[in-house]
Amino acid sequence: MIVDSGSTKADWCLATRDRVVCSVQTQGISPVHLSAAEIQTVIKGELLPFVQDSPSEVYFYGSGVLPSLKPVMDDALKSVFPQAETVCSESDLLGAARALLGRDSGVACILGTGSNSCYYDGRQITENTPPLGYILGDEGSGAALGIAFLNALYKGLLPDGLRAGFEKWAGMDYAQVISRVYRQPLANRWLASLSPYISELCHGNQPIMEVKQLVINEFRTFIKRNVEVYFAARECERKVCAAGSVAYYYREEMDEALRRESGVLGTVLKSPMKGLLKYHGCAADNS
Repeated sequence: MIVDSGSTKADWCLATRDRVVCSVQTQGISPVHLSAAEIQTVIKGELLPFVQDSPSEVYFYGSGVLPSLKPVMDDALKSVFPQAETVCSESDLLGAARALLGRDSGVACILGTGSNSCYYDGRQITENTPPLGYILGDEGSGAALGIAFLNALYKGLLPDGLRAGFEKWAGMDYAQVISRVYRQPLANRWLASLSPYISELCHGNQPIMEVKQLVINEFRTFIKRNVEVYFAARECERKVCAAGSVAYYYREEMDEALRRESGVLGTVLKSPMKGLLKYHGCAADNS
C-alpha cells in the first residue's frame, strides 16, 4: 500500500509487483491536525470498505509527517494494518523526491497550493530550504501566483479589461476579494484556486504576455530563494525536477524561468504516485 497524502485528500494505491489492485481516495491525513485515533477512524471508514486484500507493506508519504510526529503516524497505521511486516511514514517532500528521482541524486520540488524544495542524495533529503508558508514564503506556489496576480491586477499593472473579466469569473468585486483574503479562513487555498484562471490567461488562444511574465518572474524568485543554495553548495547539474499541479500546468513557464537562471527543467509529475510505485518496485499506475 502506497499513500500520497496532502491536507485535503489522500490517494491510496494497493499494488503488487505485477499490477495495481485498487486505488482509493480519502480525505487528507496529517498527524499535525489529527490524533492517532482520528487517523484510524478515517482509514477504517473511508478506505477499508473498498480494500479486499491486506497489504504486507505500507508506505505513507504525507504533509505534516514531521520527525517528531512519525511515531504517531506509524502507530496509527500499524493499528489498522496489524498484519503488515513493514510500516513506514515519511514527508510528502521525500515522497516527491523518490517519485521524481528514484535512486538518483538531485533537486526535487513540490509546487502546488504551497511550495517546498530539497536536495536528495538518492535515499534521503540532505538539505531543505524552509518554505515558510504563504505569508512569509511559498514562492512559486499556487497561493503565491494568486497573490502576485491580484497585486498586479488591482495596482493597474495588467492590461485594461482584465479586472472586469476576473471579477465576473470570480463573482466578486474588489471589496469582496479583500474580505475573502483577510477576513475568511484558508486564504491560501482560495488564492491557489485562482490558478486555473491565471493559467487560461497564460495558455489560451490569445495569451496575455504580462500575466505570463508575472508567472515566470514568480518561478525565478522561487529558484533564487529556494533552489540556488543547493547548486552553490556542490558541483552538480543545474537540473530541477518538480511535482504538483502548479509545476505540471505551468511547466512551460517553469522551463523558461530555469533557463533564465542557467538551469534546466527535469522530470515534472502532476502526482507522485506513478513514480512512487516504480520506486517501491510495483506495477506502474496507468491512470
